[in-house]
Amino acid sequence: MRDLILFLFPRKIMTTSLLNGERAVVVFFICRILYSLPLSLLFHGVALSLLALASFFLEISFDSSNSPSLFRTRPGASSGILLGAVTLPSLLLSKLVQLSRGFSLAQLQLQEIQYLTLQYWATSASACSMVLFLALARRRAPLSPSHWGVRFSLCSIFFQALVCVAALATTSQIGLQPALKLTWVFCHGLASVKLIQHFLRTFPSCASIGEAFLVTSGIVLYFGDMLLLTIKKLHGLLVSSELVTAEYEISRSEISIIIQGLVLGLLLYPIALKYILQIWEWSIHTASAEARRYCEIGRSLMFIASLGFVLIVIVPSWMQFVQEFQMHPFFWVLSFVFSEPSKRLALCIYWVCIICVSVLRFYNISKNSKIERILLRKYYHLMAVSMFLPALIFQPKFLDLAFGAALAIFLTLEIIRVWRIWPLGQPINQFMNAFTDHRDSDLLIVSHFSLLLGCALPIWMSTGYNDRPLAPFAGILSLGIGDTMASMVGHKYGVLRWSKTGKKTVEGTAAGITSVLAACSLLLPLLASTGYILTQHWFSLLLAVTVSGLLEAYTAQLDNAFIPLFFYSLLCL
Repeated sequence: MRDLILFLFPRKIMTTSLLNGERAVVVFFICRILYSLPLSLLFHGVALSLLALASFFLEISFDSSNSPSLFRTRPGASSGILLGAVTLPSLLLSKLVQLSRGFSLAQLQLQEIQYLTLQYWATSASACSMVLFLALARRRAPLSPSHWGVRFSLCSIFFQALVCVAALATTSQIGLQPALKLTWVFCHGLASVKLIQHFLRTFPSCASIGEAFLVTSGIVLYFGDMLLLTIKKLHGLLVSSELVTAEYEISRSEISIIIQGLVLGLLLYPIALKYILQIWEWSIHTASAEARRYCEIGRSLMFIASLGFVLIVIVPSWMQFVQEFQMHPFFWVLSFVFSEPSKRLALCIYWVCIICVSVLRFYNISKNSKIERILLRKYYHLMAVSMFLPALIFQPKFLDLAFGAALAIFLTLEIIRVWRIWPLGQPINQFMNAFTDHRDSDLLIVSHFSLLLGCALPIWMSTGYNDRPLAPFAGILSLGIGDTMASMVGHKYGVLRWSKTGKKTVEGTAAGITSVLAACSLLLPLLASTGYILTQHWFSLLLAVTVSGLLEAYTAQLDNAFIPLFFYSLLCL
């Protein structure tokens, strides 16, 4: 018995912190979700629990090791494996709980639950596969001794895979043959492993492992959704039509198709751009200064021509293939905007004025003032509240489209900055560097993406059935109000720190939680006056706000990415 205990829990465990602040918050978050599950989601809850155990033990193994890291991750951040692995599966499981309530009230169709169920298992497989990949890589590393956490992680992954197979093999409501379901889920896992390796090697020191988990699983899920939607329109030319019939008997709005086409087109575009520019530079290879100048101009023209072809021809062609647009999607957007010109054009003018005044003002302050950059960045959070909150209340569909347009613009500007496309590449790089912090790098600047997506994702995910009117506001409340107040109050008045090495203070966290609760108390009557039926209990709201505030206090990960998803998941319960 003593040998077995020493094998499972070596003496090194005594020096390892099993439950630091971030892990404790994540464990409580998972327990809250499991407590809310109906019996019909039992398999899903067991799978999430095993995934959490696997990532929990693997994170302990990574964080307690003194051996060289397998990848070059962002300096100063913990691995974040537990947080990164469970965030998206937990979010989809919370959404399943919400849809189950709607189905019991006959307010939505079964196909929506079936579709989201398949998405949940695909996301769980992605996270499980990445944990398995890291555990095996850790076990085989030459300078990395075997750790008890790796052994526990591998055991948990094995049982999680059994639960996944059992659930997919026994549930007939999804409408797929078990082999096809398992193949689809396996493909998500394999794609996630390949993508996370590519991401961590292409962008070294740009993200922690947990952040890479979140980005990888999200991109694979979004691409998988696009692929299923495309296969449905091909009517079984690639695979049996049974693969897609049940999943996609749900309506898709034109706005969601436009956003998906733009985002995925711009994410794939750099792959083609790389080869286009390589061919161009090879064809005019010379060392003279005049030729190099000609090469820069040529690169810019090639970039503009190829990007225009992608956005005007290829992406709209896919949109019209999967959705019955009566006109070119670009003209559909114009007709949508001008369908209510007084409201939507006025909102556009309001946004442009705020952006121009704020950006120019903050840029000049960043160059000439001694104000700390962290406080300067929080002004952008307040700007997001002033821009998005009125639009979300009075023009939610137009805000959906505007978020997609803004994300497309951000992606285009980042491509120009990374590739140094003349003449805008260098000025954009200098401008963006004025607002970066330790979580950004010259290879990849993520702060503006995380703020935009943190506000947009809860709104996009609330499309369709939503019996929690505060859920779409999760990003705006947690980032624009809670995170901003926590930073400002903590910086000016904070004394009691949550940890000896961290900068977050108890006073700042209390201010963030209080400000979000105050904002909710003002927002709920306003929503009730516009016709929303309020079903959110104050105790569950208090719990959601508190857990999200504690995560902001303890996590060393990119809080703009994780906090809104945590808050949204808890609000859906």
